[in-house]
Amino acid sequence: MNKKENILIVGAGLCGSLLALRLAQRGYHVDIYESRSDLRKTDISAGRSINLALSDRGLKALRLAGVEEKAREICIPMKGRLMHDTASNTFESNYSGRNGEFINSISRGDLNGILLTEAESHENVTIHFNNKCLGIDIEEKIATFESYQTKEQFTVKAEVIFGTDGAGSSLRKSYEKQFPEFKVSQEFLTHGYKELEIPADANGNHLISKDHLHIWPRGDYMLIALPNMDGSFTVTLFLSYSDGEYNFDNLITKEKITEFFEKDFPDTLQLIPDILKEFEINPTGKLGTVKCEPWAYKGNTTLMGDSAHAIVPFYGQGMNASFEDVVVFDEVLNEFEGNWEQVFSEFHKRRKIDADAIADLAIDNYYEMRDHVANPLFKVKRTIEMDLEKNFPTEYFSKYSLVTFNEHIGYHEAMTKGRAQDKALLAMVQGNEVSTSLEMSKEALKIVLKKVQEETNKMLK
Repeated sequence: MNKKENILIVGAGLCGSLLALRLAQRGYHVDIYESRSDLRKTDISAGRSINLALSDRGLKALRLAGVEEKAREICIPMKGRLMHDTASNTFESNYSGRNGEFINSISRGDLNGILLTEAESHENVTIHFNNKCLGIDIEEKIATFESYQTKEQFTVKAEVIFGTDGAGSSLRKSYEKQFPEFKVSQEFLTHGYKELEIPADANGNHLISKDHLHIWPRGDYMLIALPNMDGSFTVTLFLSYSDGEYNFDNLITKEKITEFFEKDFPDTLQLIPDILKEFEINPTGKLGTVKCEPWAYKGNTTLMGDSAHAIVPFYGQGMNASFEDVVVFDEVLNEFEGNWEQVFSEFHKRRKIDADAIADLAIDNYYEMRDHVANPLFKVKRTIEMDLEKNFPTEYFSKYSLVTFNEHIGYHEAMTKGRAQDKALLAMVQGNEVSTSLEMSKEALKIVLKKVQEETNKMLK
């Protein structure tokens, strides 16, 4: 049974399409407007999208909407990280000491396509592609669009408008112009990113392990690679725009690019045969964090996903956080359905603290992945953490596990507890309070666990 409300969603990306699907399942009439063409019919431009990692929080949202199994069919499980040094040696770093905890590499386009198709299967959903949102009158709930095909402008009025159109959100920009109490901050890293590709071999197989997230940490910069279903890997270089011996500003000649990879990533030269061409053609993307508040104006409009809280990709939680928005929103709707102002206000109240937390954690993890994974103390600490999780699987969860594999707790709680644990355990390692032989008995680990728990609880009081 259709509810009378006509809902307008601006943006048919991952968050918008999942939101549309869930609202349609609840009986709402939904119109989605998207500036891009239908990605199910056209290829996404190469080099413009960081590979996505799907983990427990995102899977929970897909489960809510009944599409988890379809998503899993296009997932490649990554059991852990595989680190590559400059001598082409590798060492493994698992995500967790518990069995069955892993993240999944997934195609943004394929997943988005599944969600769009599922949403469109409901007669109360209509998707309008190739329509750019020029702005939204947040008082009157009227959105202005321009058709890319006809070049004509037109308006759409709705009962409620959701902005899920990403980091450059038109609704958020409309808030900045029309909503005096609205506050927004955008902070960009001094590093950007460029995508490259390791192609499949002649038989369509992966050239390196498809069971891992590959990382080449080099201090001020790094390379990562995630597997694709077709046997290829999407490789992403994170590098400063202008600082250091090598940066995007000075990597402009074939000689300089070759020198850079020969020195720091020698094993990739054989793996990426078109590296010079790809480096030249593929764009350099920006990496930034968006925080804003409030997310809603009266009961008229609200922001969700990257529109409200864009983050850098280093915790693999951008998509998962946006999907979790839909889960939290659905819970709030269960409680306050019929009063949009209360729904929007409560959603912001419950979600804002967690959105800020994962934004901060993503920045933290950038430095951890870049700098700390090769640090001997970090290696000892991680090994002890893995042993704690293996031996006491219900009593100890690392910060990464709390964030990635514990969807029942919020990001803020995971961050607060995880940071305290990290501080306590690292202090013990640095103070030689724990064995660095990395072969501790369960009894010895029990003592470590108790001490970490005690110190963590002190910090959390």
